[in-house]
Amino acid sequence: MAEIVLDVEVRERTGTGGARATRNDGKLPGVLYGGDKGPVPIAVNLNAFRKSLSTGKLNGHLVTLKYGEETQKVIAKSIDFHPVTDVPVHFDLFRVDEHAKIRISVPVHFKNHELSPGLKKGGALNVAFHELEIQVPADHIPEDIIIDLTGLEIGQSVHISDLKLPSDVSPVAKGLTVVASVTASGASKSSDAEGAEA
Repeated sequence: MAEIVLDVEVRERTGTGGARATRNDGKLPGVLYGGDKGPVPIAVNLNAFRKSLSTGKLNGHLVTLKYGEETQKVIAKSIDFHPVTDVPVHFDLFRVDEHAKIRISVPVHFKNHELSPGLKKGGALNVAFHELEIQVPADHIPEDIIIDLTGLEIGQSVHISDLKLPSDVSPVAKGLTVVASVTASGASKSSDAEGAEA
């Protein structure tokens, strides 16, 4: 994966007027915070930011912030979008030591739906967590957490303790917390009832 570098500048003007002026210049306003230093108002070229965002590797991942000759590792913690145009309007970066453990949420995805007997019988996948909060070294953040649905019957659940996570990743939630379950849908209930009547 190619490293993402955000070339930033320090913003002189802050507040709503300063942010508007930054956007009018084709730049995206943001704030750098965290660590043992105070928050710093920054800006980045909007087109360059959107290009980085389109890779899917920006939000919630370790990236390099470049300011002149200086570089440092940061994590994009939040990105705000315009409600109509979906164009980024603001972002927050968090300073990190790339080897330090951080707490972050990563997306949960599911595979092998067709190998779940419960889903094949018409059951529904009930997802409790679309994102999972984990503790992990900043330079080893997984892209996502994949849950295998193979063999899952109606009434069965996948718990935190069932997840196969890398050795340096630990979930924040407790082991018995349900991540997803296969529940009986209306279709599967009616087919069961028909089978019982037959």
